[in-house]
Amino acid sequence: MSTIKLGQITVPAIGVGTWNIGEDPTKHDEEVKAIRTAVDAGATVIDTAEMYGQGRSERITAEALAPYSRENLFLIDKVLPGNASHAKLENSLDRSLRLMQTDYFDLYLLHWRGTVPLAETVEELTKMQEKGKIRHWGVSNFDTADIKELWSLPNGTDCLANENLYNLDERGIEYDLLPLMHQAGMPLIAYSPLSQGDTISGKLTDHPLIKEMAHNHHVTVYQIMLAWTIRDHHTLAIPKAASPVHAKENAEALNISFTSDELEALAKAFPKPTTKQPLATI
Repeated sequence: MSTIKLGQITVPAIGVGTWNIGEDPTKHDEEVKAIRTAVDAGATVIDTAEMYGQGRSERITAEALAPYSRENLFLIDKVLPGNASHAKLENSLDRSLRLMQTDYFDLYLLHWRGTVPLAETVEELTKMQEKGKIRHWGVSNFDTADIKELWSLPNGTDCLANENLYNLDERGIEYDLLPLMHQAGMPLIAYSPLSQGDTISGKLTDHPLIKEMAHNHHVTVYQIMLAWTIRDHHTLAIPKAASPVHAKENAEALNISFTSDELEALAKAFPKPTTKQPLATI
C-alpha cells in the first residue's frame, strides 16, 4: 500500500474528499455508506471544509465516521479566507469541530488567500495549534510566490502541506511549485485527482494508453489516473467517494505501481509544462 508522511504520521496516500457531499438529501444513505466503505478499505484520511455545503458536508462526514475510533482517522478541515482573521478564525474552527464531533483536527488549512493579511492568519493558526485544537496547519491553492511569502513570515515554515488541483489534465504545478515543495519536504494534497470524473478535458477515460494500462493492471481507468497522482510518494490524493463501489475502487488504487516504461509512456502522452502556468483551480 502506498503511504505518505504528514508530519510524523504515516497515512495512506489516498484519502476521501467530501466536496459536494451532503448537498442532495436523497443521496444521504449512499454517501454515508461510501465514506465508511472507503475507511474500511484503508482510506483513513478525510478532507472536508466549512465551505462545503455551508457545513452540511461536515455534518454528514461526522455521521459517517461516528463508528470509528478517532485515533485511527486523520481529519483535515479548512477555513474560509474571510474567516481567517484574529476576530473570526477560532469561532470558525470551533463551529467545524462541533459539526465534525471532534476535539481537534489533524490538519487545518487556509482554503485560499483572501484579504486578511497572511501574517495574521498564520498567527491565529499557531495559537490554535498551541491550544491543541489543531495538530498541524497548512494552506490550499497557494502558488510558488505565495509559498515563498509564507515561509518568510514568523512560524511560516511550520506549514505542513499545500492542497492544490492536480491530475493528468492539470500538471502546471510541476514546473516550479512541486519542485520547491519537494525540496522543503512539504507534501502535496491533490484535489480532483480524477479530473472531476474526466470532465476537465473529457479525454482521459477514452485515451488508448490509459485504457491499455487499465487492462494490463486489471483495474479501471480511474484507478490508473488516481495511482498516477501518488506515484512520487510525496502526494496525498483525495478523490470524492461518490458511491460505495467507487470508494472501494479508489482505495484499491493504493496497491497499483507502475514500471518505469509505463511512467515514461504517460509522461509522453501527458507532458509536464515547460513554462510557468497560472495556478489551476476549481
